[in-house]
Amino acid sequence: MGDQIARAEEFDKKAEKKLSGWGLFGSKYEDAADLFDKAANSFKLAKSWDKAGSTYVKLANCHLKLESKHEAAQAYVDAAHCYKKTSANEAIACLELAVNLFCENGRLSMAARYFKEIAELYETEQNIEQAIVYFEKAADFFQNEEVTTSANQCKQKVAQFAAQLEQYQKSIEIYEEIARQSLNNNLLKYGVKGHLLNAGICQLCKADVVAINNALERYQELDPTFSGTREYRFIADIAAAVDEEDVVKFTDVVKEFDSMTPLDSWKTNLLLRVKEKLKAKELEEDDLT
Repeated sequence: MGDQIARAEEFDKKAEKKLSGWGLFGSKYEDAADLFDKAANSFKLAKSWDKAGSTYVKLANCHLKLESKHEAAQAYVDAAHCYKKTSANEAIACLELAVNLFCENGRLSMAARYFKEIAELYETEQNIEQAIVYFEKAADFFQNEEVTTSANQCKQKVAQFAAQLEQYQKSIEIYEEIARQSLNNNLLKYGVKGHLLNAGICQLCKADVVAINNALERYQELDPTFSGTREYRFIADIAAAVDEEDVVKFTDVVKEFDSMTPLDSWKTNLLLRVKEKLKAKELEEDDLT
């Protein structure tokens, strides 16, 4: 470990010396880049992540001087992957620089990939608002490159987080759009009922029974097989329980569905919100009588 640090510092010192010395413009930066690369690798082997990250940034600067944008972008990505071990903010800053360079070079699928990585870092940091922003950017770029599966994965993340922030209409529109697209694709068709279930649960959170019933009619028109599914029955039964303000019925419907198709934590949390509203309404009416 100590040997690697010593080697890294030696390479780094030599690289800095190259940059501050005389020499042909191009060769000076090429030589320094080679040495910074070796230094960064040694810092990595020593698990000195911050040093490795800052050395990759120096490497990126050398590539920029040589107008090698792709190599510079890759060095920023390498820096980000080192910083990920110690500082999400530093990692995000480096990935932003990489994305800008990939965009300038027309490498849009690479830009999409790293927008998604930025979004995931914000998700890890529980900065949901920023995660939404970057998953949306990634989805747009993937869509432009016609990488539909990746675009839809990012859109689903946006829908999931938007619902957490009570932006239910935004979630509904995304899930309905993905369901519509999936109907035309034999591989994705099987997922339609899941997307419509998610949209339906978001409709329930808005606590507008008329809107829920209208949505169910719309989903039936969209996919005539939907009304024969357990997912359709589940939303319809929950809507009826909400309309009747029947907390016991609501709980029974959820329990029965969950015993056959376990509900994930996202659905469970949203259904708990619906139940809490229903309970509050029940208490209000008890107070009035």
